[in-house]
Amino acid sequence: QVQLVESGGGLVQAGGSLSLSCAASGRTFTNYVMGWFRQAPGKEREFVAVISRSGLSTNYADFVKGRFTISRDNARNTVYLQMNSLRPGDTAFYFCAAGAGGIGSSYYPSQYAYWGQGTQVTVSS
Repeated sequence: QVQLVESGGGLVQAGGSLSLSCAASGRTFTNYVMGWFRQAPGKEREFVAVISRSGLSTNYADFVKGRFTISRDNARNTVYLQMNSLRPGDTAFYFCAAGAGGIGSSYYPSQYAYWGQGTQVTVSS
């Protein structure tokens, strides 16, 4: 089992920044690729970003490229999502997840075995 706990959400004005953290415990952190997903009310959960086990490779959804950065600190068992130039459309519940697959296939929620409880991000216009 892997336990994931997100933090860092909140309310920010459009154009502002937020940094999310996800602390992992349980099984070996480096066994997993780590992803961030988000879900807005009435919408399906969607992929945001993923990072490889080493942290050397990352992939992003097109709508966050150039604005969001995913990173991980394997010594601290933590994955981060730095969000800049936030837009009202980024308002959603943000989840981190741990998956055992490869980074190239980790774009779908079904590829992840473990999920955090989520943290709310609200961007006002």
